[in-house]
Amino acid sequence: MASSSPLYCLHGLLSLSSSILLPILLFQHYAIVEVAPIRIDIIRRPSMIPAVPTFREAPAFRNGDECPPPSIAGLVNIAMTLDANYLRGTIAAVLSILQHTSCPESVVFHFLAARLEPDILTSIRSTFPYLDFHVYRFESNRVRGRISRSIRHALDQPLNYARIYLAEILPPEVTRIIYLDSDVIVVDDIRQLWEAELGNHVMAAPEYCHTNFTKYFTDAFWLDPELAKTFDGRQPCYFNTGVMVMDAEKWRQGGYTKMVEDWMEVQKQKRIYHLGSLPPFLLVLAGNIKAVDHRWNQHGLGGDNIEGKCRNLHPGPISLLHWSGKGKPWLRLDSRKPCTVDYLWAPYDLYRSSSPTLEE
Repeated sequence: MASSSPLYCLHGLLSLSSSILLPILLFQHYAIVEVAPIRIDIIRRPSMIPAVPTFREAPAFRNGDECPPPSIAGLVNIAMTLDANYLRGTIAAVLSILQHTSCPESVVFHFLAARLEPDILTSIRSTFPYLDFHVYRFESNRVRGRISRSIRHALDQPLNYARIYLAEILPPEVTRIIYLDSDVIVVDDIRQLWEAELGNHVMAAPEYCHTNFTKYFTDAFWLDPELAKTFDGRQPCYFNTGVMVMDAEKWRQGGYTKMVEDWMEVQKQKRIYHLGSLPPFLLVLAGNIKAVDHRWNQHGLGGDNIEGKCRNLHPGPISLLHWSGKGKPWLRLDSRKPCTVDYLWAPYDLYRSSSPTLEE
């Protein structure tokens, strides 16, 4: 049976005598032909760039002699989101935590992912063969209809809102959790942050009371008498939601997820803020959190949310570096236009480039 492939048909046309072929070509050039023309598809080679970056294997980190047995009571639970675009940052953050704590085997990582991608899980396991970690599916549809457009596209991604649902997604035996963004480096023992005394508060985080708190909300908020009295009886201060210690049990019992969701609904109707998932946290909790030392969130190293210009470190001791803002250290280093602070991130980068580079 003869082949009907486009290549076979083209070969047949070329074998016609020139006396027959010329009229055919002229007809095709000038006449309106109602049948679809012959199409020869180009078979492209698959891209050689992997969808998930590859990393060097990290060394094994073991507990010191003074560490308690890694049981439920002695565990430090850390939650982060998991996304291919930020995986390089996540890997660096994990390495920094393990490297600087005296009890690395007592640290458990809980990753929230919009999709359970086997390549990402394999990458984590091959980079940290001894890591104790769990991955949970975050259903993006839970927030997709509640998200309002913000000033930066990355802030509008559903996974950016997963921190709201931490206490509901994690198993009930996890009663306390540290949430960290993927663009942080920890240069101190994470157990010091874990042991922060919350008292009756549901959350602990560094507070920044010198910041102009009013700028996080629009005139539509402050000019509405009912909305403006939201903070009556509180002394609200800005805090960054990229570093939080959460009492998951209190969060569940107090219905805090619903409170945050309610403010997101107000935002859809009245546009009362411009920044992603941060403002609804402020509306619910500002002025009612346990303040911890500023050294646990040296934030803003990624610059502003529009241009991401370079910034210097704030004075004082540092336990955690945070590249919040538009500029991410791995992107600036790769572009060979790094900020000075990006060189503090580089030693924790386990990324293995698949393309050769020229030494300068």
